[in-house]
Amino acid sequence: MKLVGSSSKRRGGPGRALKEHKARLYIIRRCVVMLLRWDD
Repeated sequence: MKLVGSSSKRRGGPGRALKEHKARLYIIRRCVVMLLRWDD
């Protein structure tokens, strides 16, 4: 599994990588919430 965030070092610096990381966490959180609600 390759990490897409490794290519963000070329442009934008650590700020862009942090933004991508936050977006990834947000998507994962949404998926978990959907799965939890699916069981109800």
